[in-house]
Amino acid sequence: MKKTLITCSSILSLMLAGQALAQTDSNWQLSRTIDGHPDFQGVWENNTITPVERPDVFGDKQILTDEDVAFLQRRIIEITAESSDALFGEGVLEAAFSGEVNSYDPSTGNYDQQWMAERTVHRRTSQITDPPNGKFPPLTEQAIAMGRDQAQRREDHPADSYTDRSLGERCLSFGAPRLGSGYNSYWQIVQTRDTVAIIQEMAHDVRIIPMVDKPHIDESIKLWHGDSRGYWEGDTLVVETRNFNGLTETFPGFGSSENKHLIEKFTRVSQGRIDYEFTIDDPSTFTDKVVGL
Repeated sequence: MKKTLITCSSILSLMLAGQALAQTDSNWQLSRTIDGHPDFQGVWENNTITPVERPDVFGDKQILTDEDVAFLQRRIIEITAESSDALFGEGVLEAAFSGEVNSYDPSTGNYDQQWMAERTVHRRTSQITDPPNGKFPPLTEQAIAMGRDQAQRREDHPADSYTDRSLGERCLSFGAPRLGSGYNSYWQIVQTRDTVAIIQEMAHDVRIIPMVDKPHIDESIKLWHGDSRGYWEGDTLVVETRNFNGLTETFPGFGSSENKHLIEKFTRVSQGRIDYEFTIDDPSTFTDKVVGL
């Protein structure tokens, strides 16, 4: 089976005193740590309305026009003013175009807008950039069968024990990287000479990334967020992660396997912006056929 590469890009914007700093500054100079590497330290947010997968309404359209952006900004203001329901992550674009804001959690009652941060309109219609259609590739037969078995198990045994409930419901893990936006979507980055730590607000997950030249742990050892190693490509921080336990999700509705291989790149491009990219190679979960889901 051929390997599948899923390449995504996103933006993390530094928040200071509750206000987003400008993403471009002609006088800005890259700050560095005492050992000369780029300084990523701080609290960064991902409050974009750009979904991971491209909504069908956009077809093959990759970039929003000025008219699209103006429409979205107007609709977000209208929906926020008219409804008490919260505009969570993937639902923002759908609500803007359909005019319907659906409850995030109808079983326990709605979240209202006070739970949400102000959203940022970016011009991309999906975070996925390859495949070009902005969609995840089809699942493998193995992944489909596993998902079907899990769904059946939850239907037959919804709450025989705590293990029957999802990891997210139990607040154990939301996977890595966590791409959800607009709700607990903040990352704190801390650097030392030999280590980078990334603290995800959602579930308070902490990823410890050694920046030293040493091999990955033995293949028999599997971890929730995998075993990471970091290195520098010029001023870009590259993080390579393997040894996942296969129990977390790549994204809600899309699981992962122990064969998942994750590469992330962080490049600070201004005072208030980090360009972030990641590539997922998981041949046990995704096929190499590029089609819309």
